[in-house]
Amino acid sequence: MRTVLRLKRLMPEVMWTVWGNRSCSNSSIRRLESNTSILKHLISKITATGPISVAEYMREALTNPVSGYYVKNDMLGAGGDFITSPEISQIFGELLGVWCVSEWMAAGKSSVFQLVELGPGRGSLASDILRVFSQLKAVLGETDISVHLVEVSPKLSQLQAKCLTGDQTWTCNDDQPVYRSGTTCTGLPIYWYHRIEDVPRGFSVFLAHEFFDALPIHKFQRTEKGWREVMVDIDPESPEKLRFVVSHSPTLASSMLIQGFKGHQLHNVLEAPGMADLTADVDFSYLRKITGNQVTCLGPITQRSFLKNMGIDSRLQVLLRSCHDPSTRAQLINSYDMLINPEKMGHRFQFFSVLSRGRLAQRKGMQKDTAPLPVAGFAELNVQ
Repeated sequence: MRTVLRLKRLMPEVMWTVWGNRSCSNSSIRRLESNTSILKHLISKITATGPISVAEYMREALTNPVSGYYVKNDMLGAGGDFITSPEISQIFGELLGVWCVSEWMAAGKSSVFQLVELGPGRGSLASDILRVFSQLKAVLGETDISVHLVEVSPKLSQLQAKCLTGDQTWTCNDDQPVYRSGTTCTGLPIYWYHRIEDVPRGFSVFLAHEFFDALPIHKFQRTEKGWREVMVDIDPESPEKLRFVVSHSPTLASSMLIQGFKGHQLHNVLEAPGMADLTADVDFSYLRKITGNQVTCLGPITQRSFLKNMGIDSRLQVLLRSCHDPSTRAQLINSYDMLINPEKMGHRFQFFSVLSRGRLAQRKGMQKDTAPLPVAGFAELNVQ
């Protein structure tokens, strides 16, 4: 009940204004012509040292410092290779902004509040969250809020800077933990890092939207001789192409290891490396296992359930009541459907939360013990 009241308190203070353009970049996306630089690099590497792991292949294709997919491309949006929930609807980021403030309140209203995002894309999610923070100044008070972005792509960091600061940032020496810094359009300090280890310690809310699925993974396949790692090797019948093989075995590996996307269509993951997105399903049970007993894990739950619990239905109705343009109303309804429809993003995408063990510990009150506050979004809450 207290979480319900907390969300009810936050929701009315957020101005649910329709923001028509979900792209933070005003220019159209420039598509790079396909090139073979990474493919030639991989073939040379395999020729010299032998087959490489799937993880190494993904690392080279996605984050090679010269021609990696994430390093050189702006891949998001209708003109890119894929689209994410924050790009589809402003409601997604605004509800996460309310969630962040709700968790800050439930955790004791720390005087320091670091918003940390891993792989921030174009900055759309952070932009929507910061707009909510600005509208909830009365709740946040004099809290020392700062923004910290972990981004390896020079291209995307430039787009994020333009989106979040109006491109008013300063670059730093590469040997420094912070390689870019500035002030957001809402007046908050913002910093960019290549490594999560460089983010300062302090009360933080970490967001990783469509981040873990792009991390390099090792894949294994069961054979008659037990489990063997899947490797990437040169196709002997076509030396300019690559194929999946099972290590120490003549067996060809399954091609359904990871997925590639280019132009919003499935793409052969071994074709034109560096020119398409690569993604793998996240094993949340593994994430839960490796955290051990140091933290408390919630979920995973479907994106549909989380957004419903956060009050997406009532938020949509507020926006529709204030919008009279037929095309914009249709866009709001269609984007809502894309986010929560089980056949679209509703069940395909999931939410998983990692909390400090103290967050859900029973609190000691002056007169009696106080039950911990539930975590918004991970339980059915009435926020109408």
